[in-house]
Amino acid sequence: MEELLHKDFLEKDDLVRLLSLQGDDMKRLLARALEVKLKYLDNKVHLRGLIEYSNICRKYCLYCGVRSLNDKVHRYVLTDEEVLDCAQQAMDLHYGSIAIQSGERSDKAFTDKITELVRAIKKLSDGKLGITLSLGEQSEEVYREWFEAGAHRYLLRIEASNEELYYRIHPHDERHDFQQRLSCIDTLLKLGYQTGTGVMIGLPFQTVEDLADDLLFFRRKNVAMVGMGPFIPHQETPLYAYADQIPSAQDRMNMTLKMIAVLRLMMPEINMVAATADQTLDPMGREKAIMAGANVIMPNLTPNSHREDYLIYPDKACVGDKPEECSSCLDIRMRAIQHEILYDAWGDSLAFTKSH
Repeated sequence: MEELLHKDFLEKDDLVRLLSLQGDDMKRLLARALEVKLKYLDNKVHLRGLIEYSNICRKYCLYCGVRSLNDKVHRYVLTDEEVLDCAQQAMDLHYGSIAIQSGERSDKAFTDKITELVRAIKKLSDGKLGITLSLGEQSEEVYREWFEAGAHRYLLRIEASNEELYYRIHPHDERHDFQQRLSCIDTLLKLGYQTGTGVMIGLPFQTVEDLADDLLFFRRKNVAMVGMGPFIPHQETPLYAYADQIPSAQDRMNMTLKMIAVLRLMMPEINMVAATADQTLDPMGREKAIMAGANVIMPNLTPNSHREDYLIYPDKACVGDKPEECSSCLDIRMRAIQHEILYDAWGDSLAFTKSH
């Protein structure tokens, strides 16, 4: 076990074994991952103020609460003023970075508006705010335009790197093309974005081997950041029919922690998110993720009036919190686990800055 936890290059069999650990062995894995994180990245936690720009989406993924075919969702788009207010709030709270997330659209009105907003945020913050985008699949031209406007990080989750599993959680049609998703990740890497991806953990039909392959996929693509969290079924989605086939909340949480820990051993210098979904399943979920190797948290800056409309999964944590309350709460929570939030910093991935 000690040999495995200190191995320089983990193979698939090693990953399956590590992801299968329980009890005290799992605790040893998490402790080793924390040790590795502290060695390479110290105890610093980076913040990304999250702006959920719109829940209008052209896709209808089988797990997502804001899928276009869910007619029970109140659709919205933030005004320019609301977005810039969120950016100003990030500045006021000394978050060095924001992340703009939205349902997937690729029409010109949408892509032009994002370009305009990225430029406006750069101007508002005098270039001080780092900008991450998570706006789905776009053309190379659009990605380049956003990059040139000032966005420098992009998160495009693959959700499942196994093509067969991908099509069990997405429709198999021209709007949900696995190869297109992969191609977009490659384009983002080529253009020079700090590129992130990620998966859901605890899906129906998902095996430990699938999760091991996901970890190998992250390493093969040499991504700069990873965001992954437990699958939480939404009752207004087709995948809800399989809710009885998913692991318990505790097992999904444990597997999420093991995935974070093993990936930290594999890629010690990348950024990893402690997802809000962790805290939705476990009141201490984000702290546990940080202690397992994660180093990024995304406090929500979206106006409270719209947060209930951006429910990809139900019972999301912190929906009612005001940003300033959330900020002081996070500070206290991180200090309680001997971690320190790094304010007024972009929090770039060390793996990326070393290689560029």
